[in-house]
Amino acid sequence: MSTTRWGCVSCCATESVVAAPIRPRGRVLVVEDDPAVNQLIVMSLGEHGFDTRSAVDGHEALRALRHETPDVVLLDVYLPDVSGYQLCRRVRDDFGESVGVMLISGERREPFDRAGGLLLGADDYLIKPFAVDELLARVQRLAERHRPMPTGVTTQLTRREREILGSLSKGLDHHAIASDLVIAPKTVEKHIEHILSKLGVHSRAQAIALALQDEPTEPAVLADVTHLEDIKRRDAMSG
Repeated sequence: MSTTRWGCVSCCATESVVAAPIRPRGRVLVVEDDPAVNQLIVMSLGEHGFDTRSAVDGHEALRALRHETPDVVLLDVYLPDVSGYQLCRRVRDDFGESVGVMLISGERREPFDRAGGLLLGADDYLIKPFAVDELLARVQRLAERHRPMPTGVTTQLTRREREILGSLSKGLDHHAIASDLVIAPKTVEKHIEHILSKLGVHSRAQAIALALQDEPTEPAVLADVTHLEDIKRRDAMSG
């Protein structure tokens, strides 16, 4: 099986006026020699907005890594030509902490196996058989942690959307924002939906964290980061 090209099957989210494309959730290299498992992982990740690339052994994986650096690498522990543990160590030596690594195994299932993988530099260790939902959740967590945030991302927001993002970063809820801007709470919620769509994130806390890493040219997005924990809790309660 030859290495595939990056391929994203994510969809575009539509707004009432203008369609705003969702940023792919991240790039994932799947290194798995079992064709059925490889295809299942690649298809599942692709259907949920990840750019995926696959390899069936260590040599293909290294070629893929030299071609383009992913955000996350999924490594089967048993590969035809090299141990997943060895490849994990190689990824860490070459890329440091910039790439998330998850080991996957159906044979090495004991606690000391998982501990060994983590000590070698893996961020996570998943046992086969696994639930696809669990795999997706773990990959998303790693991608969010290791994916570099682009600068200037808030420039694609309208002036009103930047105002609302700035108010969110100050800890205001949508009712308080509506009162300040003299607009309906439902209008604020619609603007927030557009903000999340344009920034390619899935919660208000993520949008604020992304904005805080942006270039400090928009006063509306500068905020006290101590509000983030309150916003995360509010997002969790509403979800």
